[in-house]
Amino acid sequence: MSCKEGVFSVQAIEELIGAGAIVLDMPPADNQLQPASLDLRLGKTAFRVRASFLPGPGIKVSDRLEDVRLHAIDLTGGAVLETGCVYVVPLQESLRLPAGVSASANPKSSTGRLDVFTRVIADGVTAFDQIPDGYDGPLYAEICPQTFPIVVRTGSRLSQIRFRSGSPQLDDTALRALQKSERLVSAENADIDGGLALSVALKDLGDGPIGYRAKRHSGVVDVDKPGACAVLDYWEPINLRGASRLILDPDQFYILASKEAVHVPPMYAAEMVPFNPLVGEFRVHYAGFMDPGFGHAPAGGEGSRVVLEVRSHKVPFILEDGQIIGRLIYERLSQVPRLLYGRDLGSNYQAQGLKLSKHFA
Repeated sequence: MSCKEGVFSVQAIEELIGAGAIVLDMPPADNQLQPASLDLRLGKTAFRVRASFLPGPGIKVSDRLEDVRLHAIDLTGGAVLETGCVYVVPLQESLRLPAGVSASANPKSSTGRLDVFTRVIADGVTAFDQIPDGYDGPLYAEICPQTFPIVVRTGSRLSQIRFRSGSPQLDDTALRALQKSERLVSAENADIDGGLALSVALKDLGDGPIGYRAKRHSGVVDVDKPGACAVLDYWEPINLRGASRLILDPDQFYILASKEAVHVPPMYAAEMVPFNPLVGEFRVHYAGFMDPGFGHAPAGGEGSRVVLEVRSHKVPFILEDGQIIGRLIYERLSQVPRLLYGRDLGSNYQAQGLKLSKHFA
C-alpha cells in the first residue's frame, strides 16, 4: 500500500487491515474504526503484575511478564480490576507495520473520564504508547484503575491507536493560518506557542456545576454498560461560590471543561499534551485524541468544549477561571476520512459541554 504522509484516515486503516499490517484475532467490532483511529480490544487474560514496566530494547513483553506477574485473571466472563493494582492484558490486535509507518496510542475518552490509567506497550519499546516505524509484533494494554474499580471483559475497548507516515504535525505558523481560516478555538486571540492553548472554565457553564470531584470507595463501573451508574453515587458536583477559582486537592480526580470551544476540521486530527509542568503540578486530559469532525458544525458539533480530566500531584493547587491548562497539537490527515466524528458514528461527546463519561445516567 502507498504511505502518503499524514495521520491515516479510516480508509487507510482499512487498507492496513486488508494488507495484513494490522492483524485482528476477531473480525472488527461495530464502530471499532474511528475517522482516524482504531479501538483496541482486550484479549482473554489479564495478568496482575507487581509494577509497571517497559520491556526495553530486544526484550519481549511476554518474557518480562514471566518475571513480574502475580496471577492470571480470566476475562471471558468479565472480571473486576481493582484500584491501585496494575494489570497487563494482551490485545486482540497485533501489528506488522510496513517501513515508514509508525503508530501512537491513547486512552479512549470514556476511559480517561473514569480515571483509568491505561497505556499500550509493545516488544522492545522504550516509551509507552509509542509503536516504532515498521514494528512487527503483539500489543499489550497496561491498566491501572485510579478511582473506581472497573469490570472489563474480552473485547472491552479502553485504548485507541493512530497510524502515521512522515511528520504531519503543524508548526505554529501553520496553526495560526488554520486558526484564521477554520477557527480552531473560539477565543478571539488564540495563544499559539508550541501548540494551541486551552484554558479552564470555572464560570459561565449555565445553571449546573462547574465541575465534578470523584468520590472514593464507590461501587464498580462496568466499562461496557452505558448509563448504568447514578451520578451522585460516584461524583460530587462542584458549584461556583464566590471567586471563580478551584483548589485542587492532592490525589483527587476532577472533571472540568475548557473555556474554549474546539474545532477539528475534516482534514486534521488533534491531540492534547497531557501534562506540562510549567503550568502547574497537575496532570490534565488522560485521553488526548480528537478525531476529525470533533466540534465541526456540519457534523453536529458546533460549540464542543474539551472535557478535562485533572489530577493534582503532591500539593494543593489553585486553578483560576481562564488559566491555561494545556495545549492542542494538530496533524494533517493523509486523506479526507469517509467518516467524521459526530453524526456519522453516533459519537457520545459531540457538542459537549461539561460531561461525565457515558457510563453515568
